[in-house]
Amino acid sequence: MVFPFASSEDFRIELTEEHELFRKSIREFVESKVLPRWREIKETNRIPEEILKEAAELGIFGVGIPEEYGGQGGGHLMTALLTEEIARAVPALGVTIGVNHLFAVPILLFGTEDQKRKYVTPIAQGKARGAHANTEPTGGSDVAGIRSTARKVNDHYVINGRKVFISGAKDADYLVVSARTSPPREDKRWWGISVFIVEKDMPGLKIGQQFKVLGMRGEQPYEVILEDVKVPAENLVGNENEGFKVIVSTYDYTRIGIAAQAVGIAQATFEKALNYALQREVFGQPLIQFQMIIDKLANMYMKLEAARLLTYWAATLADKGKREFIVAASLAKAFATEAAEWIARQAIQIHGGYGVDPETGVERYLRDAIITTIYEGTNEIQRLTIVRQLVRQAFGLKF
Repeated sequence: MVFPFASSEDFRIELTEEHELFRKSIREFVESKVLPRWREIKETNRIPEEILKEAAELGIFGVGIPEEYGGQGGGHLMTALLTEEIARAVPALGVTIGVNHLFAVPILLFGTEDQKRKYVTPIAQGKARGAHANTEPTGGSDVAGIRSTARKVNDHYVINGRKVFISGAKDADYLVVSARTSPPREDKRWWGISVFIVEKDMPGLKIGQQFKVLGMRGEQPYEVILEDVKVPAENLVGNENEGFKVIVSTYDYTRIGIAAQAVGIAQATFEKALNYALQREVFGQPLIQFQMIIDKLANMYMKLEAARLLTYWAATLADKGKREFIVAASLAKAFATEAAEWIARQAIQIHGGYGVDPETGVERYLRDAIITTIYEGTNEIQRLTIVRQLVRQAFGLKF
């Protein structure tokens, strides 16, 4: 029986001096420009435009996008470091940047050269914004369950449908949209889905209600309504009826970013808990001298570092072009997001009453962490992916 990771080379994580210098530069930007404004972002539920403008000037929107399409390059590990550092301060800003990658990745993987230059380049340069509209009222993780329709008429498609929980939709210039171009086959339920690039000014595209979700204040999702939206045939991404592969392949890569987001949340809450335990005195001695607090902090740190290593490992495998990154990405996403939620809960417990006081900025991380366990494939879906990949690799079976 051979499982996916049989070589020591598969477990090597390659962090270079360039990576660490990049991390330092992002941390400086975040601590000087973003973190001081977390209360404002939470209260207004918006990321200030000046922060986004400066991020664009620093090339942050282009990290992970090839230089030939206006990006900074850097690969998946560099993108993970970027996301981790941003989430350490304001996770919602990581969502704003991440949804642009969610738009760009399917086009980079399956799009035409013209599509890449027309749509990805302005995204990478921070001159335009993108969004990824897949989730519908009847489901999101079940990609094969898409019910929106796209009907071919001469040289264009007419799209009808409703998408929900679409992050970045209100400010997006372009959206990647999934829709059914054919009914599913009896033996292939996923068959018949196609993916399109829809521009915000195309008639019939409407941005509906904002969903007031539990966390991610600053970048909360919207409803997207498509009523007879005419999309040119050249805006089809990949092959007609094979969009399931486009969407699933996109999530294989982008869920590494969700794991990195969770690592940043976990790092922030651990730091807060450790600092508080050092400063807070109870019964005449520092809180950190109590064994139960020591146990909590040690367990928090173990989970944090395990989550970080899993995330960097998945990103490194993706950068090496190894197919095994798929199961590693699911491992990282499930473990890191659940670790972040657990670590945030422990941090709240260590802070006591101050932990549930919104002014201290601890409880917000728990709300954000819970969101990470759900989007880009729930953790139940990650567990399904893990086992399917193992069975396929070890026995050559599909289920």
